[in-house]
Amino acid sequence: MRSAEEQDRVLREESGTKANTSTGVTKFDADLRASQTEGSVAELVNSPLADMFTNGEADASKPTPVFERRSFVDDICLGGESFEGCLGTLDRLLARFEECPISISFTKSIFVQSKVDFLSHEVTRAGIRADPKKLKAITELSFPRSKKGMQSFLGAFNYYSRFIQDFAVYGAALYQVKDEDHAAEGALSAARRGFATLQQKVADAPILRHFSRDLPVHVTLFANEWAVSTTLMQEHDGLMHPVRFCGRVLKDAEMNYHPAEKEVLALLQLLKVCYTQLAGRTIHVYTRFSTLEWVHKSKSLFGRATQFAVLLSPWHLVVQRVKEKDCAFAQLLQSTITSFVDLDDSLGPVTQPTRGSPGVRMDPQLLYARLPRDYF
Repeated sequence: MRSAEEQDRVLREESGTKANTSTGVTKFDADLRASQTEGSVAELVNSPLADMFTNGEADASKPTPVFERRSFVDDICLGGESFEGCLGTLDRLLARFEECPISISFTKSIFVQSKVDFLSHEVTRAGIRADPKKLKAITELSFPRSKKGMQSFLGAFNYYSRFIQDFAVYGAALYQVKDEDHAAEGALSAARRGFATLQQKVADAPILRHFSRDLPVHVTLFANEWAVSTTLMQEHDGLMHPVRFCGRVLKDAEMNYHPAEKEVLALLQLLKVCYTQLAGRTIHVYTRFSTLEWVHKSKSLFGRATQFAVLLSPWHLVVQRVKEKDCAFAQLLQSTITSFVDLDDSLGPVTQPTRGSPGVRMDPQLLYARLPRDYF
């Protein structure tokens, strides 16, 4: 390979020298001829004699790469419910590698492991958990002293946001921190409280269960004045265990939405993030409002409800309204999942962001939409 690279370098130098002499050949013509001629490296890589498992280069003599480009994948992780299942998956994967072709490094590969460190996560039979070493480093960080430092901190948090149920709720104040806020007294009080809360939640990050296509899918929705949060769950041993937490900060215009409309935004966010897992499946949705079921079923809609109905139309949703103080539903939740009431109570010491705060306050008596008795 090094010899082939050296030959290509010499040819490029000779082409440049000829272009500079008075031979009538411009540099453009020389580059055009070089692009039409296969170099020594390309000949070696595309040679049928090249062994992809020996020299680390794929054999391109069979299929042609897409757009004449090669793709590289850093890590591939696979598993199964049994040892035989893992071997079967591995055989199919290696056969596909040889067919495509894709080169792999066996010296860097590990097989038959009960625990695998994959992209700063620990993957076990029980589920997926964040790397304890990375979490410890995050919890030991001090409050950033600049906007750039805060952005770096939020980048680390975003990577593990799937383990934090209400990440967007507490992180909203951190996204608005500016450099001039560090000079003002008391301007960062809400940000400091959110920072400390997120560090504690990272330290208590739960183990997320593996998504199973054989089990029903359950989703809980939560929305407050400035953020939305969604929990994807599946039942194990009579309890709802988290599979993924998802959420985002609301835009300025969305902060004036009705709480029920905000929960629709939370559901749409989850359907977008987990599309490959949820497509074609029946989704059981638990909400505090009856509006979501009305939007999903009604044929006489207006305003934003029409847009929501169109976006939800491809999905098969089973909507169930759950009262905030429903003890039976709370008992079904695993200890790592916070109920609606506990989420509202935990937000007491957290001040909402100042930018884009809702300009319209809803009457608490109007929070729950009632369907007519003859609706069904």
